[in-house]
Amino acid sequence: MRKMLLAAVALAALTLPATAQTYRFAVVPKAMNNPFFDLARDGCVKRAKELGNVECIYKGPVEHEPASQAQIIQDLIAQKVDGLAISVSDVAAATRSIKAAVDAGIPVITFDADAPGSARTAYIGTNNKDFGRALGEMLLQMRPEGGKFAMISGGPAAKNLAERVEGVREVLKGSKWEEISGSPLFCNDDIALAVQQMQDLKTANPDLAAIVPVGGWPMFAPEGFRSFASKYKKDLESGKFTLVVADTLKVQLELLKDGFANGLVGQRPFEMGEKSMDALLALKKGEKVEELIFTGLDRMTPANVGEMLK
Repeated sequence: MRKMLLAAVALAALTLPATAQTYRFAVVPKAMNNPFFDLARDGCVKRAKELGNVECIYKGPVEHEPASQAQIIQDLIAQKVDGLAISVSDVAAATRSIKAAVDAGIPVITFDADAPGSARTAYIGTNNKDFGRALGEMLLQMRPEGGKFAMISGGPAAKNLAERVEGVREVLKGSKWEEISGSPLFCNDDIALAVQQMQDLKTANPDLAAIVPVGGWPMFAPEGFRSFASKYKKDLESGKFTLVVADTLKVQLELLKDGFANGLVGQRPFEMGEKSMDALLALKKGEKVEELIFTGLDRMTPANVGEMLK
């Protein structure tokens, strides 16, 4: 009888469907206190649920700290995650971390901010030079008469932000726009500091005709940004002062709608999170993925922001 029971158990085990392997993919942002990356997280989680056999791990430094990001990547390597998607804070530090992951057999892609000379397999995100060009083109189209302008950037070691700055300069070169000395200012993804830097720029340069943040940081503190912009509301309306800002998060769209900015050029972080899961799963299956996967841009002005908010 006992032999018959054992045989029945063995037969049942053979007829049960094999449990699909669950892959643990980690998304590592530059800073978890930056709402831009919340959208990448949401896209990652949504796509992981849709795929069924994927778990999205979202982990990064609370604030923009390249050394902390490097340590977190090392910890994830030690935990033997199945794949890494990294928004690179510091190219040199990330290049070392990416090599360590690849040497450990972990596929690595970058998103949002790239490290093209590293061992990463692919980059998913914005063409950042085109992003900068789009910001410059919007300013030039809105105010062809030119004037003095300044930019605000994040971390000086972030390649994606440097490319945006280069793109703005490339478009405005030869125009009537003149970049002031000391531009760009670097806020290191500190939202409150970015708002303060806008005020500092305007105080030190009363004739400043435009500020172009190449990331959405100052608008991520909506009350602070509103307080700053309200001082210059009439100038924003008349064209004496212009604010063209990167990114199109909901809070930014609302500020644009209320007249506290002149234009926005936005990325698609939710899509970056989704595509990161697809790419890492393909790599685990031994499939090839394109090295550069661009997610596109959105251009918002008071004329079309209402449609976007719907």
